[in-house]
Formats: sequence, C-alpha cells, structure tokens
Amino acid sequence: MFQNHPAPPRDIWPNDSVNDSIVHVQDSITEAMDSIFGDNFLKRISQRDTVLPGNAGADTVKVDTLKKRSAGIDVPVEYRASDSLVYDATTRQAYLYGKAQVKYTNMTLDAHKMTMIMDSSKVYAQGKVDTAGVMTEKPTYRQGNDEYVSEEMAMNFKTKKGFIEHVSTTQGNGYVQGMKAKRDSNGIFYMEKGKYTTCDAEHPHFYLALSRMKVRPAKDVVFGPAYLVVEDVPLPLAIPYGFFPFNKKYSSGIVMPSYGDETTRGFYLRDGGYYFAINDYVDLKLLGEIYTKGSWGLSAETNYRKRYRYNGNFFVSFLRSVEGEKNMPDYNVTKSLKVLWTHSKDAKASPNTTFSARVNFASESYERNNLSSMYNPISYTQSTRSSSVSFSHNFTKIGLSLSLSSNLTQNMRDSTIALTLPELSLSLTRFYPFRRSKQVGKERWYEKISMSYTGNMSNSITTKEDKLLHSNLIKDWRNGMQHSIPIDATFQVLKYINVSPSFNFRDIMYTNKIKRSWDEDNQRELQDTVYGFYNLYSWNMALSANTTLYGFYKPWKKLFGDKIIAVRHVLKPSVSLSYSPDFTSSRYGYFDTYVKTDADGNVSTVSYSPYSNGLYGYPSNKTQGTVSMTLSNNLEMKIKSDRDSTGEKKISLIDELAGTLSYNLAAKTRPWSDLSTRIRLKLSKSYTFSMAAVFATYAYAFNESGAVVTSDRTEWSYGRFGRFGGMSQNISYTLNNEKVRKLWNTLTGQGYLNRKNQDENTSQEEETDTEESNIDPNLKSSQKGAKKVKAKVDDDGYLAFSIPWSLSLSYGISMYEDRSKEINVRTMRYPYSFSQTFNCSGYVRIADGWNITFSSGYDFTNHKVSMTTASLSRDLHCFEMSASVVLRPYTSFNFTFRARANELTDALKWDKRSSYSSNIEWY
Repeated sequence: MFQNHPAPPRDIWPNDSVNDSIVHVQDSITEAMDSIFGDNFLKRISQRDTVLPGNAGADTVKVDTLKKRSAGIDVPVEYRASDSLVYDATTRQAYLYGKAQVKYTNMTLDAHKMTMIMDSSKVYAQGKVDTAGVMTEKPTYRQGNDEYVSEEMAMNFKTKKGFIEHVSTTQGNGYVQGMKAKRDSNGIFYMEKGKYTTCDAEHPHFYLALSRMKVRPAKDVVFGPAYLVVEDVPLPLAIPYGFFPFNKKYSSGIVMPSYGDETTRGFYLRDGGYYFAINDYVDLKLLGEIYTKGSWGLSAETNYRKRYRYNGNFFVSFLRSVEGEKNMPDYNVTKSLKVLWTHSKDAKASPNTTFSARVNFASESYERNNLSSMYNPISYTQSTRSSSVSFSHNFTKIGLSLSLSSNLTQNMRDSTIALTLPELSLSLTRFYPFRRSKQVGKERWYEKISMSYTGNMSNSITTKEDKLLHSNLIKDWRNGMQHSIPIDATFQVLKYINVSPSFNFRDIMYTNKIKRSWDEDNQRELQDTVYGFYNLYSWNMALSANTTLYGFYKPWKKLFGDKIIAVRHVLKPSVSLSYSPDFTSSRYGYFDTYVKTDADGNVSTVSYSPYSNGLYGYPSNKTQGTVSMTLSNNLEMKIKSDRDSTGEKKISLIDELAGTLSYNLAAKTRPWSDLSTRIRLKLSKSYTFSMAAVFATYAYAFNESGAVVTSDRTEWSYGRFGRFGGMSQNISYTLNNEKVRKLWNTLTGQGYLNRKNQDENTSQEEETDTEESNIDPNLKSSQKGAKKVKAKVDDDGYLAFSIPWSLSLSYGISMYEDRSKEINVRTMRYPYSFSQTFNCSGYVRIADGWNITFSSGYDFTNHKVSMTTASLSRDLHCFEMSASVVLRPYTSFNFTFRARANELTDALKWDKRSSYSSNIEWY
C-alpha cells in the first residue's frame, strides 16, 4: 500500500488553485517541468536521454547503452479535481483533492482524494469522512460494465492490479462485499471475510458470510466455508464450499432435486432434472421424481415468447404410482397424466385475429397421486376442470366474424368428460336491408327494420375418461348445425310509447335420427340409428310495448321538515305478445309414434321425437299466444346536503322492485304463469342487497288417488295472493378498521366535528394563500412542495396506533318447500325448510411485514365446520417466511422459509410440510 505523502509547499506550483476545471496530465506536467528543468524536459525523458552531471543546461547528450525501459504511462491519462492539484517534482507524485477522477483507457477511478506516482502508474485513492463519521465520495472503480466501491483503493493502471479494502460490487442480481480484496491483471478478485446477498438494502437483511471467495466478474463466485446470517443473527446453516453463477443470459444447467419421505411411497427425490436454455424465445425444463417403493414420474415444461406476437406455457406430467407390496391384495399401480397449456396472442400483431388457449386437463387420479396436491387441499378438492382453445377473425369490411373453439369439461368425481371438438360460429352484425345509402329527409318506417345472422356447427361427446379414445366418431359423437335469423324494428307511437315487433327464424340440421320400436317378444324398446340429412325449422313472432312514467311528491314541511326536497317515483310498465305455432303437429314430422303391447296384453301408443338426442334439441313448443306483463318501480329521494347549505344529494330508497306475470292465450288449462318478483336495495355505496322470489299461481289439491297435485284453481280464488315457492339469498359484508372508525365517529358525533375542523383548516389555508399573493409564484410553489406532513396523533398527543385488518362475513340462506314432509291439509301448504351456511375470512397486519390470514365457515344443515385454514407470513424484504395450517377436513400444515431471489430459491430454503394422507389427527 502506498504511503500518504504530505503535499509540498504551494509556491512551487504556479497555478495551485484549479477550481472545478478539467486538467490534462500531459499538458500540466509539461508546463511544470519546463519551468523548473528547461524546455522539452519531458520529451527528452521520453526519448531516454541522459543529461550529464554538471551540464544541466547544456545540449550535450550521451547515448545510453543500458536496455531501454518502457514508460510508466504509455497512453494519455486524464484527470480532474474540483478543489486543487499539487505535483511534487522530487517524488514525482501528483495529489488530487475534491471529487477527483482519473481516466486511463477503459478504466475510471473516482474518489475524494488521490495520490498518483507518475513513473509507476500507481494510484492510491481515499474517501472523505464527514463530521458525523460517515464516509462519502468513496473510491469507485469502473471498467466496462463493472463497478467496485470501497473505502481505500490502490491500483496500478499499467498492470491492472490492485488492493482494495471494504469493497462492494454488484454481480448479476446479487451483491458481493469483502473486507480485503486483491485484483489481478485478468480482473479476478480474491477476497476474504466477504458477504454475498441479494438484498438491495444498505444494511442487508440476510447474507452468506464467506471466509474466502474468488470473484470472476460477470461469471461466477466460488467460495469456501460459509454460513447464513439473517437479521445479523448467525444461523447453524453452513456449507463447506459452493459457487454462484452470474450469467447475464439464460443458460442451461442442472436443477437440484428435493428430498423427503412419504408414507405410502417411501423416501423420494423429486423435482430434479435439467434446464435447457434453447434460445431467446423458448426454453425447456425436464424434471423427474423417484420413490423407493417403485413410484416414479416425469414432467416437461416449456415457456415461449415472441415480443409483440405471442407468448405461452406448456406443461405435461406423467406419474406411475405404486401402492402396497407386490403380490399382496393391496398392491395397486396407477398411471396418471396432466396437461397444461396457456397461450395468448398480442393484439398488436393482428387486431382482427385472436387465438388463445387455456387447457387444464388431468386424469382422475393425478391430483390424488401428485405430492404437491397433497399439500394443497384446494387442488385436491377441485371437482371440475375446464379447458378451451379458441380462434376468431373479424372481417370488418362486411361485418362478419368467424370463431372456432374447442371446449373440455371434466368431472373429477366420476371421471365424466364433456368434449366439444370443434365448435364453429359464424355471425353477421346487424344491418338494415331497406335503408337508403344516401338518406334524404326523414327516416321512413321500413328503414328501421334490421336483421342479423348467427350460424353454429358443433361436434361433441359426453363419456367416461377411459372410453374417450375408444369412441366412434359417427355413432358416439353428436353433431349438428344451427342457423338463427332475427328480424326486428322499433317505432314510437303517441310520442311516448316504444313499440318493437320482431320475427325469429331458427333452422337445425342433423345427420342422423333415432328410430324407435317395441320388441314384443323381449318386452323392451329397440333403437335404430338412421343416417341421412334432416332439417328442422321453427319460428315465432312477438310484439312488445314499453314506456316510462314519472311521479313527484313534495312532502308536507310541517310534518317532514324542510330537509326533504322531493320524492321521485319511476314506473316502467311493459307488455309483450308472442306467438308460435304447434310444432308437435304431425305435419312437421318432428314427432313419431310406435305401438307398445305389454306383457298383460295392454296396447298403447307411445309418442317420441327421433331428434331427442340432437345436439341443439328440436322444436317442441305447442301453440302459444303469450301475453307477458312486467312492472318495475324505482323510488328515490332528494335531500339537502349536510356539508353544503346549497347542495343536494340523492338517496335511493328502492333501487328496483319488479314483478313479471304472463298469460297463455292458447293454453286450455292453467294459462297463468307463476309470479316472479325481485327487489334490489342500495344500502350503501359499496353494498347492494338483492333478492328474487317466486309466488305460485295455482293451488295444491288431492287427486282421485289421494296424491297432492297442482290443481286448475288459482290461489286468488281462495282469497290468497299466491303460494310462496321459496327464495335463495347470500348476504356478505366486509369490515375493516377504517369502516369501524368512521362508524364510531358517526355514533359519537365526532364525524361532524372532524369535518368542521377540516373545513376550518381549509379556509385558513385559503386565507394564507390570499395574504401571500405577492410572493413569487415559483418560490411559493417550491415552499408548498417542501411543506412537512405531520404524523397522525391521538387525543393524548401520542403517535396514533393502527393495526390494519379486514373481516369478510358471508351468510347464505335458502328457503324452499319441503315436499318430503306431509302437507298441511288446512292451508294446503308444505312446510318450509331452510339451508344455511356461514363463511368468514380476513386478515390482520400486526406489524410491517407481518400478516395473518384465515378462513372458515359452518354448515347449519349438516352441523359441520367447513374447510378452516390459517396462515402467518413474514415479509423480510428479500426473505420470506410463511406458515399455514388446515384444520378441517384435511388436516395438514406447511412451513416455508426461503430467499426470494431466483438465484437462491432452491439453495436457501427450508420446507416442512405434512399432507392429509400421512398426517396425525391432532385436532
């Protein structure tokens, strides 16, 4: 290490004060040497001229016979200093003070103070310690993209070697620190008493304490014995040696497996394999798992992405699970498969074309045999899975859109699969065929007629999981085509009534139908599939009218006061008439019959539809002439605002109260429909209560055999409004500390006082702004920006204490007629039964970084507690800790302590978990 020489007297330097200027070494030293030793002194030195003693001022030169040495500095060196520069000609050292900087080739050194030895290319740099003992303007060395910060540094620009104390540098996503470091000519650092961390805090929350390490910039770190330190507490987690790679690009490598023990399959190594960085657009990860009792599994996952085009992920996994001992009754081998695929297309690539995929397919036994699912009861209890792949394209010029999709739905309970492959849809946007291309004058009535088109073609099957690949495309799959053409228009009658006629045409095409007959010998129904082209069509027409009526009521001030301004009632009546013919008539051919003779010789005629198994159904409506009536109400009140004497605000008393009833003119019996009602109330800005209920029109009665049936007499004929059929409602509300505080202030009257104080403070600020209106606006804005914000305090002057929390409560209730019980003969009513559930969930933030979440519930019908979970998490900025427990019905726990950085996710972690299959019933 270089000695810190004192600066020579200032009088030998002609211009000793160089304030905030850039001085080049060659020019400055040349002027100084020429003024002391004569002209062209440095030039003669660079030519290796030897000046004879006693003839310093002469031109006599003796040729040097010794071997020539290379100059200490062979290329220009630039430096700057904001305070001063001092050169000692005797020792040939230069001293730089105040934000000093030296540049040599691609190397740059910044520091508060530097000492340069000119003939050996050595530089010694130091930082500045302020009065508080904090070091600033630390020596910073840069070469290319690498940067090193230290407290003291000695460098040789010629050999590129150096010695550094308290160095710190960034490598990849990690930070490397060392008490002492030596740099060789290749840029490799050798450090002792070092630290490695991925925490970007000035005082890292965790680090690996390394006794010795070798740092190859932008490549890797190789270290010797190391142990983990978290929050300055050394942990008994140590390793004898290791390394961290610093690849700026993705690279291939080994994925280290995890180990453990599973009750039914034995010890295991899982999630180990190899990662392939194929190129900048796609990668591949191959993993495997193996168990000591014979189970094994393989998985492959790839991510692909092309900017502004598309991105996606594909995952496939295969498991072979062995349970029990071979040649024993409980021995079982299960093969499971899971496929995940997500794909999305960037809208910028082609705005009129979309393609997306959301595939989530798994065999029935996969989640039961997958070890990860055993630690996650939510995945295990998932009853259905849905997958879809869709493509669409819009032909904007003609208003036509084409979409193609495939859908898959799995029932994990009974392994039922519903697959649609493919489903084609073609739709034409609404257009007006009679509208003039160049409209002149008023719009004519026939120009309001519009029509559109929608066509669908589908091919689907519903079967079991193990029979899907063995199904027959013609016999087992259902397919068909459907066309729909709606025609409608809207006219205004008597200025306030909107009248809308419409006509709908529907066409269905099938390639087969089912012909049924009766086998009298075997007493069973026979079915025969007949293939061909079969066309079915149906149509209906409708006419609707609606309007809106407004009513205002101003309450009597002597009774209600002057706070209520007015009450508005909005009434929206609507009437519609629809008609459709009887498609069950024989002339349409949608129904057929066969003669059935039973074992007792009774002969009957059975009616059926050959298209009952059709994908889009079949027209089965009888003659209908239905009149539907709907009445909707809205009630609002306008009151004066409390905060502003001239302001007004609206309060919704009833957001909607509506009822719908219809009458079928073509029905011979029970033409009235049930009354459907709904109500919606806005209880607050964030909560709306809604409920729907049905009232049956026709009463119960006993038939000739004594059974309870629906009679032809209405409830009205008995003097009753209607039979309440039941309802279902879910009520939920979320509480938090802010809502409780506001509610408490409102109940105690503090809310008004807080608003009053806030208004007074606002008015004071406005007065202050008025008084200081003559101040420079720029200065005034800067003063406002620098205004300090006071911390919230309580009534006693202490810092306000707050623990953020949230609690969500949900109560669901269903009321229905319980027909499994006896009917009340006097009222002709079945008793009502209730189904109730209660759920709650929430979180508590007990401190910064500490979070507690929980969820539970209770089923009042089955008298059981639903799934109850609780978790505790600790955010350590760069480290995370979480503990979760499932109490019912799948008891398990999970504890995780790991680093967040990708480089350390697998290296610095500790998992302790139990699955429901191997747990102890400890609750």
